[in-house]
Amino acid sequence: MYHTTYTEDFIKELYTKIGILTTLQLDFQTIAMQLGIQVFYWPDNSQALFLKKRYFIFLNKQLSQQLQWQDFCHELGHVLLHTGHQGRMSSLFREYQENKANNFMYHACVPSFMLDEINLGNLTVEYVQQLFNVEYDFALKRLEQYFSKRQLY
Repeated sequence: MYHTTYTEDFIKELYTKIGILTTLQLDFQTIAMQLGIQVFYWPDNSQALFLKKRYFIFLNKQLSQQLQWQDFCHELGHVLLHTGHQGRMSSLFREYQENKANNFMYHACVPSFMLDEINLGNLTVEYVQQLFNVEYDFALKRLEQYFSKRQLY
């Protein structure tokens, strides 16, 4: 058995708490509603905003469903893990937050606890891409992360 990371545990606990237990339930509108986050579509880059004790995620309406899902999970990472206005931060701290949000995105889009339930023989890039509604390169990177971590143990 391998050891899970803080991010893996956090996402499993979060999703379990809001009733997201299967890949069919991975839907950003449902997740946002369960967490009290309003989602809006607009023509600019996706971003998160905290205003008057409420969280908002703005998604670029021109993106594919896969990219909107990936962007939502990235912005969700900011909402759940970060505070402050990035425009007022040092570039190194902003880079740190972006790296954390990207790591969160990979794990939130394709949770390890759900990958653990799939027969290893079925874990192909194409299968993960279809099952988790992510882009090919995203699925490839996530599987590389998943298998690399498991080889350590």
